[in-house]
Amino acid sequence: MLLHTIYLVAIVAEAMSGAIMGMRRDMDLFGICVVGTITALGGGTMRDILLGNYPLGWIAHPEYLLFTIGAAAVTALVARFLHHLRNVFLVVDGLGLVAFSVIGCDIARANGMSPGIVILAGMITGVFGGLLRDVLCNQIPLVLQREIYATVALFTGALYVGLLWLEVDPTIAPLAAIGAGFVFRLLAMRFHWKLPSFNGNGIRGFE
Repeated sequence: MLLHTIYLVAIVAEAMSGAIMGMRRDMDLFGICVVGTITALGGGTMRDILLGNYPLGWIAHPEYLLFTIGAAAVTALVARFLHHLRNVFLVVDGLGLVAFSVIGCDIARANGMSPGIVILAGMITGVFGGLLRDVLCNQIPLVLQREIYATVALFTGALYVGLLWLEVDPTIAPLAAIGAGFVFRLLAMRFHWKLPSFNGNGIRGFE
């Protein structure tokens, strides 16, 4: 029940982040709702395909589409009154990232996967919707830039799996992992923590 509630919060948060990105690309309401829905449900869809977990979540529960479309539409109506749109986008996206990471881990565990695959499934659930959002909005995906993004998803998933291995209360473990992951993401944004980047300068064949 707890993870289901977290999931509903997460798909609403990610639908909002997709809607905000669509607005920044001057999309109409239909485009905003499409991008919002894909952002919210894309990561879980990819996870279920890779794990062979059928029917896909949003097919088994079509009400999820109503949640995401509604969240995207409402965001499109109220976002113009938000003065710090980029900051709102990043905070909402960070919340969705860590929540989806924990949910992805939990579903992979229920499918009997090994701890490494469980953590990887959590990362895919967390980052893939945002990756699709950025591709649809014609920009380099956030996860492929120097931002501490996929690292946050891996950290959150690993912490969740570790807490369960230590037999922490199942109602506390997901909240602790989400809270720690969210703080990690906020700190990374606040202090501009980044992974090292590389380019082809000076490498034969790139000149």
